Amino acid sequence: MIVWLNGTHGAGKTTTSVLVQQLIPDSRVFDAEKVGEALMDITPGLPATDNFQHWPPWRHLVVETARRVLDYTGGTLVMPMTVLVEQYWREISGGLARHAIPVRHFVLHADQDTLRRRIEREHPVPSPFRLKYLEPYAEAARTWLHAEAEVVDTTHLTPAQAARQIVLRATGGGSGTVVARPEDCY
Repeated sequence: MIVWLNGTHGAGKTTTSVLVQQLIPDSRVFDAEKVGEALMDITPGLPATDNFQHWPPWRHLVVETARRVLDYTGGTLVMPMTVLVEQYWREISGGLARHAIPVRHFVLHADQDTLRRRIEREHPVPSPFRLKYLEPYAEAARTWLHAEAEVVDTTHLTPAQAARQIVLRATGGGSGTVVARPEDCY
């Protein structure tokens, strides 16, 4: 099985993925961004783009890498990766389905102000790269993303609470809804 953690920068994907992996026996974290980094290292470079997800090989290699790792190890892959283009998500999820790999797709969500504060808190100099994805995330959430996934609102959750909620849902343990104090949140 794959537990895919989607959402934009500042939602808590990376932090939560480590905690989810610790709660699911026989699981591993596979960050599909590393596939993009490998493609970025090709010289001479692939056609210029502002996002490696626009390269068709990235989407195919994510599917193939996940499949091969699961064939080799079994268990569960926890995959923290933002995918905001519906066509790209369809290619990836369809490719995984063709290999009979079940996917539990979660979107870690927070409101725009919370996301902006988190991004700015993580980086002393605000990251234009991270900030530029706030509006595309909001658009994807409105138009298709939230309908294609289980939404976990991290605005008032600690990373541990979000991870427990995801694991409960992914493993059939119920809704797992929990509430946190604001000072404990991401």
